[in-house]
This record gives sequence, C-alpha cells and structure tokens, in this order.
Amino acid sequence: MDIRVLTLGDSAFTIEFPKLKGAIGARSVRALRGCIEQEVDEGRLPGVFDIISASRSLTVCLDPDIANFNHVVEHVSALAQEPLNKEDGHKELWVLPVCYEGELAPDLAEVAQRSGLSVEEVINVHSSAIYDIFLIGFLPGFAFMGEIDARLQFPRRASPRVRVPAGSVGIANEQTAVYPWESPGGWHLIARCPVPFFDSSWAQPSLLSPGGAVKFRPITTEEYGDLAADLAAERIAPQSFLTMEGEG
Repeated sequence: MDIRVLTLGDSAFTIEFPKLKGAIGARSVRALRGCIEQEVDEGRLPGVFDIISASRSLTVCLDPDIANFNHVVEHVSALAQEPLNKEDGHKELWVLPVCYEGELAPDLAEVAQRSGLSVEEVINVHSSAIYDIFLIGFLPGFAFMGEIDARLQFPRRASPRVRVPAGSVGIANEQTAVYPWESPGGWHLIARCPVPFFDSSWAQPSLLSPGGAVKFRPITTEEYGDLAADLAAERIAPQSFLTMEGEG
C-alpha cells in the first residue's frame, strides 16, 4: 500500500493514500482508523488523543509530553502498509426523503441537459444508488458522499451561489451532499431534503457520520411540506430515517 507521511509540527502527522480516491480511499482510511483506535485502546500508542479522517488521509494528534513522536509515526505507517480490511458493508444506512421538483431543484434541468438524460432519468440515477459517507466537513453536519454515477459528474458551478438553502441536495465532481445550513455554495442543486442534519443538543450532533451510507427516496412537493412540518413540530425525529444499524 503506497502511503505518504506529512509531519505537522511535533504533535500531529498525516497519513495519506495518494493513489486512492472515492469509496476505496474512504474505506482504506476507515480501516486504518479502526486499527489505530484498537492499538490506542490496548495501550500500544500512548499519547494519541485524536484522529481526524478525510477522504483519503488521516491525521493523528498526540501529546508530545507523553507520546514518542517517531515511534507513533513508524507504528501507524506500518499499520497503513499492511493489508487493510476495507469492509463492503456499512455501519448505518439512512434512507432520506428528497424532493426533485420545481424550485427545490433549481439546477436539475441543466444537469439533465448536460448529461444527455431526461429529468426523470437523472432522478432515477441519483436516487437508485447507495452512497458511502466519506467525511464530515465544510460545515457542521455536511457529509461528503459518493461516488455518483459518471453521467452526473460535473465540476462545481463556475459562479457559486451566495445563498444555498438548508437541505439543498447538491452534486459536484464524483460526490453528492446535503447542505445542513444556509450558506454559500457552488454545487449543482438537484433536490432538497427536509431533514435537519446537525443539532448541538443531540447526543451525536451530526446526524450522519463516516462509515455510514445514504440512499435518497424521491418525494413530492406536498410530501416535502408535510415532512418539514412534522420534523419542525418534533412529531418525527430525524433519527427515524436510520433504517439499518450494525457493523456491516
């Protein structure tokens, strides 16, 4: 396994898989993280206090007063170069309702035109896949997911929007995501989801987490309004859209 080690001062370093990307890269990172966590739990990596995962890299944070920096780097590097158990299953599967209609999908027609597909075909292609959750970043609760069908892979918009509504489902390059907050953004918006994705009062503030997976379920505008009202009134819990839980 080819890796690259990037030192970040005396208290952190990054292990990168430079030749991997997409789901394979994310699963490799996830597998390495599991190995490191096991080593920490069993006392073989004292001083390691945090691990930060990205799509094809992982950063290890340590206390230089406790940990031997060179030893930790060598130990983790050796783990990264061993055959990793890149599991095919998912820890969690979320089936999320999204509406691909009207003003909730402002870029859908353009995506269809550029892809050579009909609007209905774009919806079918996007909603039929199960997407790996690679990492949470950019905004609290913003889950980068993939990989999307090659026919829907386009670069980000040339002119980003200043305001993207919360819940907007976007696509860009090989990934798809849902904006958890209103924010600027340059992804192509093809649907909207009424489910909130982050709340600091939850036991796990981010609804989604790396290692899980998402499938989108098309709904009508009317269903979107009903679900949004039920979620706002707490008649439905966001966590109820988790359909499968286990180690996969």
